This record gives sequence, structure tokens and C-alpha cells, in this order.
Amino acid sequence: MKKARIALVIGIFCISIFPILVKLKLTPGVISAFYRMAVASAIILPYALITNKIKIKSRGTFILAVICGVVFGLDVAVWNVAIQESTATQATLLTNLSPVWVGIGAFFFLKDKPTTNFWIGTVIAIIGMVLLVGLKTFVNLDFNLAFCFAILSGMLYAVYMLVSKKVLNELDVVTFMSITLLSSTIALGLISWVIGEPFSGFSNAGWLVLLIQGVVCQLLAWLLISFATKHMRATRVSVSLLGQAVLASILAWYFLDEAISIQMVIGGFVLLFGIRITFYTKRIGFSKKVIKA
Repeated sequence: MKKARIALVIGIFCISIFPILVKLKLTPGVISAFYRMAVASAIILPYALITNKIKIKSRGTFILAVICGVVFGLDVAVWNVAIQESTATQATLLTNLSPVWVGIGAFFFLKDKPTTNFWIGTVIAIIGMVLLVGLKTFVNLDFNLAFCFAILSGMLYAVYMLVSKKVLNELDVVTFMSITLLSSTIALGLISWVIGEPFSGFSNAGWLVLLIQGVVCQLLAWLLISFATKHMRATRVSVSLLGQAVLASILAWYFLDEAISIQMVIGGFVLLFGIRITFYTKRIGFSKKVIKA
């Protein structure tokens, strides 16, 4: 469990730079998602094949892994478009409602039901998220196509977390990542071709950003997060990933000169406190009964 928590923290650090890279708008949204998966696939697949790491136990598990890859690829593509077509803060807020969808899905479909601490921590974390992005942004949400895409991104991500938890009980992380990345790459490549997004012609900076997305934000980050998901509750991992918003705000301040207000600092602390509650092993309330959180 300690290794899983360390892996999760490092993975969150790795994906925190992703919104900053997307905001640069050096490549179109869907093709950016395609190259993110393609670069990661080009690294992990040869390693998995040469070392004979790919072990598939059943056809059903393989199909679920493919579904995971397609869903995750669509999630990244939709989120990219949402960020580029609206404000990054609005897209981040709406996408990070995913723990709510994960909790609802876990309640109906997983054996490990969400605990009271999860729901309390999730509510507190979302309040922190609202403070972090600003009450004005929350009140003045623009209900346009980008809004719908951001909501859809959160739902797709929730589906990915729930299905991946089931699949990772049957597959090791390298096998899971190899299948999901290849299926994501194929699906996003076909979508990019159909909608006419360019596969080349980017600046040197654009290619560098695509490489960083593939190696750091996808391969390294999701190897670590998948390892954490395999050994932890899906609900707990989903709430912990909200911490990326705090890190992304700090990075945006440092690299993009975006201001950080006292309200944002307070929101960040509230968000992290909510995440901490989901890791608390005793039921919050008057009962002294100890439960698994």
C-alpha cells in the first residue's frame, strides 16, 4: 500500500503539467491526444514484446482492456478540446467532477462500495476545487459545447477508472498499458483522419510538447497510476487525482504568469484536506466502529 501511495503521488506530479502543455495550443486537440498515446505505445510495446511481458488470461479481459483504451483516449481528446475551446479553469472544474461519477459507479458495480469518508472527502474536495478556480468562474459557467465536452470527459474518465480497476485485477500493469495504449492510438488515429486533423507540419516546440505528453504525462504517469489503481480503491485514486489541480495552478503561476490569489491558496488546502479524509481509516462521526476506507 505504501508503494502504491508513493506511485500515485509521483503519477499526479507527472500529469499536472498536461493542462499547461495543452494551453499552449501548439497542436490541435484530438491529434495531440493521438500523439500522446502513440509516443507512449512506441516505447512500451517493444519492451513488452521483447521481454515477453504480455500475458492475457482470457478473451473477455482482453476486450475490456481494449474498451479501457478507447474510452481513455476519447477522454483525453474531449478534454483537450474542452480546454482549447473554453477556459482551462472551467474545463478542469467540470472534468474533475469525475470522483462523483466514480463513486456512483462503484456503488452499483464494484464489490468495494464507497465509504462514508469517501463521500465526505469528495464533497470537501469539490468545494476546494470551486474555491481554487474561483466562485465567479463556477457561477458564470458557459453552457456551450465546450461545457458539454468537459462534463463528458469526467464521465468517460469515471468509466475508465471503474473498468480498469476490474481489468487490473486480472492483468499486470505492463500488459494492461500495452493493450490500452495501442487501442487508444488506433481509435484516436482513425478519429483524427476522419475529422481531417493534420498529422504533421507542427513547429519544433509543438513536436517537443507532444513528446513530453507521451513520455511523461502518459507513459510514466499512467504506469504509476495504474499500479496504484491495482492496489488501491478506484474511488480513493479518483479523488486523489484532484490534487493535480493544485499543482497545475502552481505550474501555471510559474510558467504562464497566472496569478494565485489567497482564495486559490485556501481552496488548494481545502481540496487536499478532502483528499486526506478519503484516506482516513475510521468512520467520521460519533460511531467508534473502525471500517476499511
